[in-house]
Amino acid sequence: MQKLLFLLLLSTTAIVVAQEKQKIAFGPYIQQMGTKDATICWSTLESTPTITDQEGNVKTIGEYKHHKIHLGELEPNTTYNYDVLNDGSDEGKGTLTTYPDEAIPFNFAVTGDSRNRHDVHAKIVAKIMETNPRFIINSGDLVANGRSISDWEAFFEVNKEFMKNTPYYPVLGNHEKDSPYYYDLFDLPNNEKYYYFTVGDALFIVLDSEGKQISQPEFVSDKNSDAFWRDAFSEYFTTQKKWLEQVLELNKEAGFVFIFQHKPLYSAMKNRMAEAEETRKFWGDIFERHKVQVFLNGHDHHYHRATKNGVHYITSAGAGAPLYDIEVELPETKKSSKIEHFVNVQINKKNAFLYVTDINGNEIETIEIKRRK
Repeated sequence: MQKLLFLLLLSTTAIVVAQEKQKIAFGPYIQQMGTKDATICWSTLESTPTITDQEGNVKTIGEYKHHKIHLGELEPNTTYNYDVLNDGSDEGKGTLTTYPDEAIPFNFAVTGDSRNRHDVHAKIVAKIMETNPRFIINSGDLVANGRSISDWEAFFEVNKEFMKNTPYYPVLGNHEKDSPYYYDLFDLPNNEKYYYFTVGDALFIVLDSEGKQISQPEFVSDKNSDAFWRDAFSEYFTTQKKWLEQVLELNKEAGFVFIFQHKPLYSAMKNRMAEAEETRKFWGDIFERHKVQVFLNGHDHHYHRATKNGVHYITSAGAGAPLYDIEVELPETKKSSKIEHFVNVQINKKNAFLYVTDINGNEIETIEIKRRK
């Protein structure tokens, strides 16, 4: 079914401003898709402040105004054309398809650590677009520096054509730096740091492995450094863990459960193995106990899959950041590869297939997941 939907700018002031003020800088792009609702976001350039260093070098910084409109009373599994400018141009146009209200086959994409090699990121996005996913989840470190607006300008330029037609769900990584830009640019469920959504009878949970952006004061000694970081976030992560337990219990009849966070529970890098072990101790048996099938993360710039007690722990971080060597093969390791890649997940009525594909379209591996009983 195809329906036509025009989204009009309500402010009459916007009609009389200069043409360059009307031009869309980021977007339009789709957020918070549902079976009967959706959100469309876009940003316009408002001003160009400058900052000058002591040598007289001038840097121009874009200041953007962010817009969003919430759409309701839509029909499930239905395609709509939208136009946020409605000015006769193609600039504000896109297409959205609402999620189905029943368990039908669909696919989605997973990528991670797109960061700063924009040519690689663009190739990965082009390959993902060929699979025509219902949505995409990026497992964190979307940009190199979340507090640099120029990094976000590059990110949205690479994803421009993709995001106008496909919902984009981000995960907070350490490179996002808990930036206000992240919360301005994305419109996400719950508290935006950790959230969940459903499609058909599949449950998707996004966790925050980073916490709030803080710095350790210079006066904190090495002896007290570990305690400083542990105590800084203990309440935050304990609250998040209780929330996760409740979400998994509320959605215990879901056929598939996918969980995402930035940092891994099983790391194939020597200097990150201890942190991954601490993370596993914190979460305990929560994923196994609730029969989570797949835990996906980024952070380690390669592909790595470990399995334990029925849970697949997959590191997918090959969308643009410099690649890391596979330094360790863990007892739980099933497959690893130092390669740029993405994951195309096809969900059917009885099972799901994860097609791990490299930047050239070659298959790294295919994983079959059975529907939960």
